[in-house]
Amino acid sequence: MIRSLSLSKKVAAFSGAVTGLLLSAELFAVQAIDIKPVAPGRGFALDVGDVINFVLRIVMIVAILLVFAYLIIGGIEWITSGGDKTKTESARNKITSAVIGLIILAASYAIFVLLLKFIGFKDINDAIQNVNPISSPQPQ
Repeated sequence: MIRSLSLSKKVAAFSGAVTGLLLSAELFAVQAIDIKPVAPGRGFALDVGDVINFVLRIVMIVAILLVFAYLIIGGIEWITSGGDKTKTESARNKITSAVIGLIILAASYAIFVLLLKFIGFKDINDAIQNVNPISSPQPQ
């Protein structure tokens, strides 16, 4: 039954799915950009946890932008393939890779946050601030 659908219906269904992914990724990116202001005169970060939090958020934002760029490039290649099977297959592979990359990116962030919550921390900053060194037993 899928083969009997016209190309325009397939493209419409695919664009609807991509729109849903873009909207969910936008919400994901908005949650990732929750950067606290830094007190003036104290430097860029108050502690190591803030620095790691900031770096992780920037890496996630860059990764999201790269995934969407790859998705757009695959879409443009598909549109300009002109019916050539190899070009269409290459474009389809790029789009599939971009969608899988987005899923992996969102899942890795969710698993990381879930593990932190499971261990009992609010976020990575809380985890870094509350790590106690393992002390060796005192000789008697």
